[in-house]
Amino acid sequence: MPTQTPSDGAARPEALDLLKQGIAIPASPLALTPDRKHDPAAQRTLYRYYAAAGAGGIAVGVHTTQFEIRDPEVALFEPVLEFAAQELRRLEQEHQRVIVRVAGVCGDTPQAIAEAALSRSLGYDAVLLSLAAMKDASVDELISHCQAVGEVMPLIGFYLQPAVGGRALPYEFWRRFAALPSVVAIKMAPFNRYQTIDVMRGVADSGRAHEVTLYTGNDDNILVDLLTPYTFPTNDGGEITLRIRGGLLGQFCVWTKTAVEILHEIHQLVDSGRPVPVEWLRKNVALTDANAVIFDVAHNFAGCIPGIHEVLHRQGLMLNILCLNPDETLSPGQGEELDRICRSYPFLTDDVFVAAHLAEWQQD
Repeated sequence: MPTQTPSDGAARPEALDLLKQGIAIPASPLALTPDRKHDPAAQRTLYRYYAAAGAGGIAVGVHTTQFEIRDPEVALFEPVLEFAAQELRRLEQEHQRVIVRVAGVCGDTPQAIAEAALSRSLGYDAVLLSLAAMKDASVDELISHCQAVGEVMPLIGFYLQPAVGGRALPYEFWRRFAALPSVVAIKMAPFNRYQTIDVMRGVADSGRAHEVTLYTGNDDNILVDLLTPYTFPTNDGGEITLRIRGGLLGQFCVWTKTAVEILHEIHQLVDSGRPVPVEWLRKNVALTDANAVIFDVAHNFAGCIPGIHEVLHRQGLMLNILCLNPDETLSPGQGEELDRICRSYPFLTDDVFVAAHLAEWQQD
């Protein structure tokens, strides 16, 4: 049974327990009207879909929600977070289960603290902390920043790839970051094996390895991330093995029912200790190929948000593919490539599920 957010706005213990298990968390898109205003009805349809698909949580105010929501002339950050929190409360009651509420937080320390405080007041359980705005900060400065935000809300660390605005974060940062008591999880999305291992080593050496849950955001390697044991030596001559237990990423905001089912199957396989069948490696290639098209790797991710919108639009879950920035649209050839991956990998889609329930999700 879901419980209400504590009266002081603190995170719900049962939500943090669920986050610790490793769940599928779609990164929420932003539904817009034809004149590029927020469309609450279409947004509600999306959230109903995610809940019905079994998503363990939803992340709002993140990259796929479009960073422009923070622009003063747009001013959608607070309204969108508030709307999402209200809808997720309703969906928890309807489905009789906890749905973890994650809010994206970014900017310098005053901005990040203010966004975290707003998230707390609205009933969010944790914040996904982007450090993209602090490109020139030292490790000491970054840790001080994270400590300050962590005094307001539980933290999910975020390794964002430089190609879309992130910065390199060394092993030393991740070791010290994971040691912070406020850190409950880390999302890794550097799209880089070396940098992913930096995070894993840092967590292994932090003294809090079993208190920090690891989430993949590596769209180029989702299934292998979830299937791989990361084993490192310890100072006492032993070793420690870590696992990536969940996914918090834009890829999970499309074909969500399939994503939830895949994660459940992987949990069962990993927990059984059985060898990994080669079929999972084939599925990893298929999902990576599909993601490359949806996120528009061929054009340096220029069409990544429109690509997500296009998949949802084709299913009827979004009424258009508009972004706040009129220049953001599908790249040349991206639509044809989407046709290809849908033909090639029908087992990745959840079109039948969506078609069966779309009318009920769209009801007022």
